[in-house]
Amino acid sequence: IAAPEEKQTTAAEDTHGNDHDRFFWTYTEEPHRTRRMAIIKAHPEVTKLCGPEPLTKYVVTFVVFLQIFCGFLLRNTPILSWPFLVTAYIVGATANQNLFLAIHEISHNLAFRSGLANRVFAVFANLPIGIPYSASFRPYHLTHHKSLGVDGLDTDLPTPLEALFLDSVLGKAFFCTFQIFFYALRPMFVYQLPLTKIHLFNVVAQFTFDYALVQLVGGKALAYLILSSFLAGSLHPCAAHFIAEHYVFEKPSSSAQNPENRIPIPETYSYYGPLNILTYNVGLHNEHHDFPAIPWTRLPELKRIANEFYDELPRHESWVFVIWQFIWDGDVSLWSRVKRKEGGRLVG
Repeated sequence: IAAPEEKQTTAAEDTHGNDHDRFFWTYTEEPHRTRRMAIIKAHPEVTKLCGPEPLTKYVVTFVVFLQIFCGFLLRNTPILSWPFLVTAYIVGATANQNLFLAIHEISHNLAFRSGLANRVFAVFANLPIGIPYSASFRPYHLTHHKSLGVDGLDTDLPTPLEALFLDSVLGKAFFCTFQIFFYALRPMFVYQLPLTKIHLFNVVAQFTFDYALVQLVGGKALAYLILSSFLAGSLHPCAAHFIAEHYVFEKPSSSAQNPENRIPIPETYSYYGPLNILTYNVGLHNEHHDFPAIPWTRLPELKRIANEFYDELPRHESWVFVIWQFIWDGDVSLWSRVKRKEGGRLVG
């Protein structure tokens, strides 16, 4: 029995009030399935928007060859020169972020009807990135959809160790600068994927391409591609989508954080600005999570048809400001994510 002067703690305080776990825990179902069913009931015609987008394969092919061409043009340019670095940041990082999101699109089988064709094409889209990852990205990402915020399944969530050690302005700046490494390495520390034939194909195809590029064009061409990939996941406007999608920028009220109230906390945020043109409309992220089978070209139409479901949801107006606010706002950090204990499933 506690002494009279000792403070009694509620279940919410016990969960949220320690330094080892300051995530926003929720005890409600993830919102996207619920909203998807409501939208289909209100607007059954949205189901006709589902299915592959033929334009995707042409855009991907253009960007792949654009990056190879840029690598060829820079084959004799010093890596630490302004032409090399500026091209890698403006053209290369934008192009490789576009390919990251092409692989994201393809992981939902939205380039071809055949699942195998999508997997092979994702390996092709992977080539200018320099490091093989498309095969492992797909099951991790589909699990993110099926298990949004679920502790131990959603590898998009920062680990408590990351959140604890990077809980400062400098720590958040470090995270934003090197977030590509966090997203690449974190999944392997959460759970391991079984190796499959498509993983082996991804590795062999990528390293064969890298070797051929070095032999035929030169090492600086490969360096350009890898630098482009790093910058694409660093302090680049398009890289802000990684943070904008699921970090909570408005601290939930104490009543929302009380598990007894079961008040849902907004955990997905959209962006409707011009950078969507370069990123397969990934900014329409509530729409994408609600209907992952609708391709990038038709997400604006979903938003138009079901606007009453999306108009009042929180959104970001600027991806550049997202990075700025994430780093400097003391109320926003790697802890600012919604987590749940149960629900979801492993995919792949």
